[in-house]
Amino acid sequence: MTTPAKLYGRDLSEYDEIDVDELLNKLSAEEINILAKEVDPDDTFLPPSQRCSYDCEKEPTGPLNRKQLIDHINKQAIETPDKPELKPYVAGTVRGKKWIPPPPPLKEQQADEQIAVDLGDEYEQALSLATQEEIIDLAAILGFHSMMNQDQYHASLLNKNQPVGLGWDGITKASKQKIYPMEPPNSTDPDESIKKVQDDDPKYIDLNWNNIKNISDEKFDSLFEALANNTHLETLSLANVGLTDRGVENLAQALEKNNTIRVVNVETNLISPTGIVRLIKSLLKTKSVEEFRASNQRSQVLGNKIEMEITQLIEKNTRLLRLGLHLEYNDARHRIASHLQRNIDTSIYLVLLSAQYFELGSFCPPIVPSEDLRSGKGTVRDEPILETPPEYDIGTRGVSGKTNMVPTSSWYWRKLPKSE
Repeated sequence: MTTPAKLYGRDLSEYDEIDVDELLNKLSAEEINILAKEVDPDDTFLPPSQRCSYDCEKEPTGPLNRKQLIDHINKQAIETPDKPELKPYVAGTVRGKKWIPPPPPLKEQQADEQIAVDLGDEYEQALSLATQEEIIDLAAILGFHSMMNQDQYHASLLNKNQPVGLGWDGITKASKQKIYPMEPPNSTDPDESIKKVQDDDPKYIDLNWNNIKNISDEKFDSLFEALANNTHLETLSLANVGLTDRGVENLAQALEKNNTIRVVNVETNLISPTGIVRLIKSLLKTKSVEEFRASNQRSQVLGNKIEMEITQLIEKNTRLLRLGLHLEYNDARHRIASHLQRNIDTSIYLVLLSAQYFELGSFCPPIVPSEDLRSGKGTVRDEPILETPPEYDIGTRGVSGKTNMVPTSSWYWRKLPKSE
């Protein structure tokens, strides 16, 4: 049986009926001040030096002279004699015990010891008779880059003689830097390229305007207008050409009509975050673009709202495989990377599936899974009925004839053995 808790010899239940306000009214001002200092929590907005409960209520004995007070403190410190040392200091005398570091643990000693490997008599004899050049070549093959410098490594890869004086006993020398010529400027003629795009030249599949300065808005408009009706261009590179949101709208309208372009590069321009969203949204119209790059724009930070909007648009795109765009938030990066990986897996699977259909001949036409099936929301009824060839069977289902099949990597057509 437990005893009830008590406070000052009385049960706690007796204090429930006591009026706290009545008790506080009986206290004096000094007692209330003392109680407030003990009960009230510290003010976190005050520095620690001002949170102490010390409060001096005495009247000052005179005016404060700061300079006179400091001089008095310094004079008192100088006039106060030092305490005599019980044991005088003697130069060169070591007092107490000298600190000796403890021995390292046994596990670390065992880890530092080299492990003896038995290579066999044949390999040990071959290594003992090998020259420095042969050992360097062997280290280059095995990838031991710490045993050689760049000159020795490249000489081993190119099967050349090792440089003289660069052995293990030689003098360390600095390698001369290879001077490469400056890259020539982009020699593409904008007017000529616009003419080829307008004429829909079948041989003109790559348009590169990178680093071309002073391109007028009229040329951009002419290019994008011709791009909308072009059926052969596959790569469009417009990096560092001063493209603004005015041209982005025309480019987006052209991408919505063009179904042959596969790569779009608009890096290092003056496009705003809303302009990037407009371009990514235009890719959903035809879904022909496989690679889109738009990093290093006027605004380095897109913001959470823009990044989430871009993520939602990319998750609707089942064709995009590569994206060049700087994203700040981990959620957007992770979702986009996962979706692009699913698109890559789907494209690889479709290539393998087309090769299997090609091997079977005209029995089975190629099938492209619907968007619902890619996202895991579709059903078997979403796909057409496939007729299995008479001499083939479905390896994972064990049935032949007409059946509803969803293209997955879990089934394959297996050729049946010929009946005798």
